[in-house]
Amino acid sequence: MGISQRTIQRWREQPEGGDDRREGPRTVPRNKLSEHEERRLLKKLNEPEFRDKSPRQVIPALAERGVYVGSEATAYRVLQRHGMQHHRERRRPPANTKPKELVARKPNQVFCWDITYLKGPIKGAFFYLYMVTDIYSRRIVAARVYEAESDDHSSELFARVKQQEGLAHGQVTLHSDNGGPMKGATIKATLEKLGVLTSYSRPRVSNDNPYAESLFGTMKGSSDYPKARFATIQDAQAWVDRFVLWYNCEHRHSALNWVTPMARHRGEDIKLLQQRRATYVAARRRNPTRWSGSIRNCDPAPAVTLNPSAMQPTKETAA
Repeated sequence: MGISQRTIQRWREQPEGGDDRREGPRTVPRNKLSEHEERRLLKKLNEPEFRDKSPRQVIPALAERGVYVGSEATAYRVLQRHGMQHHRERRRPPANTKPKELVARKPNQVFCWDITYLKGPIKGAFFYLYMVTDIYSRRIVAARVYEAESDDHSSELFARVKQQEGLAHGQVTLHSDNGGPMKGATIKATLEKLGVLTSYSRPRVSNDNPYAESLFGTMKGSSDYPKARFATIQDAQAWVDRFVLWYNCEHRHSALNWVTPMARHRGEDIKLLQQRRATYVAARRRNPTRWSGSIRNCDPAPAVTLNPSAMQPTKETAA
């Protein structure tokens, strides 16, 4: 914002509250177009020859004829101020709408997946980890290391997942990014054949696939993640298998009220949290002076929403 922390504190101390007290520039820029110049620029931009072109095309064309009124940025500002800044072509640019909201109320309803790099034996060489997770339980459903990104590998992976999980036709929705391995013809045909519904993130919007991104961050930030490169693809797969076992069966997930993903997947979290509640209640009964308020929250984690609508704020998806 270009202001210091102390400035905001001073605003908040005022009786009027913490409103923005900046007044903006008090002088008119010396290089501002005059009224006559602005009308001339608008006239040029709206001539039949140029009215269907953008300022980035019009200004260079005028310059070739020895005419210069203002820069492209100035032309855009003038058009915006006069309500003329609109798309001029018949073909509209594609609208990247937010993915449809997906809600998981039980296991094997909504999966998400992504691919990340693992350092190979030499600099510039990588292995590729394909990882699928169930957003309801945060359980890692599958994690396979391949030597390349390919929708053939993706198809092979999901054929295994379908058989491993015993998924019914149309039971699960799979969310992913927009990369080639996620949207290639082979993987699309495979998913359609397996009865897996699909959902995709917007291009270059990582927030549309937060659970996969968070999981990769947890994996690469773990203390056991190797500092050295993986010598072979077998070494990489062996380390990934150990991580998956730890994450699913030992890692207590903050978003699950500190139970493991496998306990959540099996429905064991309800009994565990009831036992935890009973322990806290008994401890408070024995020493009430040590408890200033209610006991710690022991409720099971609620249903999980991927890409919630603006009307449904959710907690952060910490891993």
